[in-house]
Amino acid sequence: MEKTSQPKDQRAIIVSIDLLRAHQDHLEQFNSNEFIELAKSSGLKVEHHFFSKQNFVAASHFLSKGKADELKYIVESENIKLVVLDCELSPSQERNLEKLLCARVLDRTGLILDIFAARAQSDIGKLQVELAQLSFLSTRLVRGWSHLERQKGGIGLRGPGETQLETDRRLISNRIKQLKKKLDKQHNQKNLNRYSRKKGNNKLVALVGYTNAGKTSLFNLLTKGGLDAEDKLFATLDTTTRRSNFKFQTFETVLFSDTVGFISNLPTKLVESFKATLDDLASADLLIHVIDAADSNRDIKTKEVDLILDELGVNSMPQIRALNKIDLIKNKEIWPTNNLHLEIKISSETGEGLEELKNKVSECLFGNLLHGWVQFSPVQASVRSKLFDSGCIIEEKLDSSGQHQSLVSISQSMLEQFEEIDIFKNLKPI
Repeated sequence: MEKTSQPKDQRAIIVSIDLLRAHQDHLEQFNSNEFIELAKSSGLKVEHHFFSKQNFVAASHFLSKGKADELKYIVESENIKLVVLDCELSPSQERNLEKLLCARVLDRTGLILDIFAARAQSDIGKLQVELAQLSFLSTRLVRGWSHLERQKGGIGLRGPGETQLETDRRLISNRIKQLKKKLDKQHNQKNLNRYSRKKGNNKLVALVGYTNAGKTSLFNLLTKGGLDAEDKLFATLDTTTRRSNFKFQTFETVLFSDTVGFISNLPTKLVESFKATLDDLASADLLIHVIDAADSNRDIKTKEVDLILDELGVNSMPQIRALNKIDLIKNKEIWPTNNLHLEIKISSETGEGLEELKNKVSECLFGNLLHGWVQFSPVQASVRSKLFDSGCIIEEKLDSSGQHQSLVSISQSMLEQFEEIDIFKNLKPI
């Protein structure tokens, strides 16, 4: 399926709808500002920001009659060809609005799908986007063939419109089946990869968080992944996994995974279609929830991520919260988001707090680090060699009697893998 990306800098009107819910003024303003950023991120030039405050949803146009007429006047006077509404429109509401405004109409799902289609890079990402697009399009086919409507009359007098519509629906249905088969194969391959990782004693740490919180920048610091980190919503769409660029005091390999960012009111169709990507979270050993500490809406976005993690059934997984972008805050006294998870202040721009984050990741995955001097006998040379290879021996020296002494720093989980446990009895927790 061809991408439906909007032309660069296309002029558009953004419509924010407030259903006058009590005690939600701040939340409505947050959603409104976020939707404008989402529109700009897609390449649209926002000419007007139209507010509609109403007590109910109109069945025909979603907007009330007065607001719809007011919007029509602005569209005609400014010669606007695209109107984007921050809501979920039914196919009939979308068609009625397009007929009234004589302009193309997009809802929230359509806009996010457009951004995803433009930025998907991997094969599985493109398959998932196409599946979501086709599922979304299948209920909106009628308007495309309005010029070929069924003619009146009996048998033999039916117009080509119904035939073409049925053909398109059948083709879309067949394509959806093909996409699901291809995605099933991708799922099976991912399951094999997860099995191989577990069998190889590899640990997986997944970076999660709201879109544009700085996950990719932090991922690059932890892995030297070299991914493009841009200051815009949904800059990352495909999950990428890389080996850590620093050593842990363990035989096991630690992998970090950069995931697609979350957003408030994420459409259900997208969540379903992106199950393959989100399944990576379920197989992780640890989550790092990256939070933009400099964002005035930090708490709202943190709650939205928690809700999505809860829907995915991974909210009870071990989690570290990385309060990112502290270099943008003059006063470094940052209030904690809650007391349920360990929180570490970091800056993915300057690297501040990165070492503390690495130490806490190691502690969560492998237990406390034990530190101290150890003397290896000649028969324990293989143990000493393994510790050297894994970077656990920091320093060596000769004592007064001429015996070799080794300064060891080792994780609790790695220590349990050695039968020669007695030689480590003098080690102390750091």
